[in-house]
Amino acid sequence: MALIKTYSATAKKIGELSVETEARGFKIIVDEPVEKGGTNKGMNPVELLLCSLGACQTMAVSIFAEQLKINIEEIWMEIEGDLDSYGFMGYGNARSGYQNIRYHMHIKSDAPEEKINELIELVEKRCPVADSIKNGVKLDKPKITIVK
Repeated sequence: MALIKTYSATAKKIGELSVETEARGFKIIVDEPVEKGGTNKGMNPVELLLCSLGACQTMAVSIFAEQLKINIEEIWMEIEGDLDSYGFMGYGNARSGYQNIRYHMHIKSDAPEEKINELIELVEKRCPVADSIKNGVKLDKPKITIVK
């Protein structure tokens, strides 16, 4: 049995490289730094992916900690990823996406270490963003509408 829920978002060019993204009425400006041709009005897409992972993991810790009756006083994450820009530029055989993503989770809690480890195992198993990154996702070809 499945419980499929469809999420949706939009993205629209609003500047040279600036894009306004929107989901459920919430907007985020995505841009590149000036040195890469942007106006530095927001994170770039690959930074936003790291933030999505960090936010999902942090939310999952909060949700599952409550279920496991673990008190979490504070949680924050540091996330970084390695990306070969040559892939985006089309040089050689380099992948255009992240080759490795690392994160460090900081948890302030009075719970014993084994309970925290149980919590993190649950988060690693159920976090949808981490699952999508680890296991890949089917990405359909875009439908194209040419507007004149």
